[in-house]
Amino acid sequence: MIDNLIFLAPPIVSTVILAGVLSYFGNHILSRGIIFIDIAVAQIAALGTMIGILIGFAEDSVSTQLISYGFTITIMILFSMMKVRKQVLPQEAIIGIFYCIALGMALLLAEKIPGGSNYITKTITGNVLWVTWRNIIHFTLLFIPVIILHLVFGKNIREVSLNGSGSGENLGRTKLFDLLFFITFGIVIVKSVPIMGIFLVFVLLIAPASIVKIFVHKWRARILWSWLVGSVGSVAGIYISYITNISNGPAIVSLLGISVYLVAFYKLFIHSPKAD
Repeated sequence: MIDNLIFLAPPIVSTVILAGVLSYFGNHILSRGIIFIDIAVAQIAALGTMIGILIGFAEDSVSTQLISYGFTITIMILFSMMKVRKQVLPQEAIIGIFYCIALGMALLLAEKIPGGSNYITKTITGNVLWVTWRNIIHFTLLFIPVIILHLVFGKNIREVSLNGSGSGENLGRTKLFDLLFFITFGIVIVKSVPIMGIFLVFVLLIAPASIVKIFVHKWRARILWSWLVGSVGSVAGIYISYITNISNGPAIVSLLGISVYLVAFYKLFIHSPKAD
């Protein structure tokens, strides 16, 4: 029992930390109505890593990570610029195109990299069970500046998320806070994908925030409850995957995804106000 707890301690700690950070961004994403931006960004981050590997760098090398950051932040800047202009295409259409391009290029590159198909699978499912304390220290140190920026400018960023892109003399200020949000969001995604995989990152961003939004309306309470729901779901998924010897990423994704629908069903059909 003690040996199991020692083995599972790093995965549990990492998912609790990442659930908190991703739930915060997930509430912003949900409020902005750009639901699939996270899965697109995650795929772009994975594409950047594959390009680094193709060039000849190791998967976890600094050079590969810098390439991944470069790709992701560039796309985030482009998307931020598109968002504040007059919309010709729906944002979700632009996001979908980004995702398809990144996925298509990743599949092409996988043909040129030894074990490329295995890497594609790894980027989708992640490998939370094998995270180390060193990994946790690295991403925590990287997240600290992101957290500080959002503590300082969080009110302004929240206003953009809740009230739109602004106009007139407020437009320049809105662009700045929008850019700050998307760049920090991209940094978090790049660091989260190698550990959790694309689908689990997406689910931790959206599922806890969606469950909580059904019942909670105050912003700070939404953040805290999302963190709790994401943490409990992740820890439960890790435990289930460990004792049943199944993949941890899909286990957590399935658990949290099904929970969203069960909660929505409960709210809609059981807890909804009765008609007079």
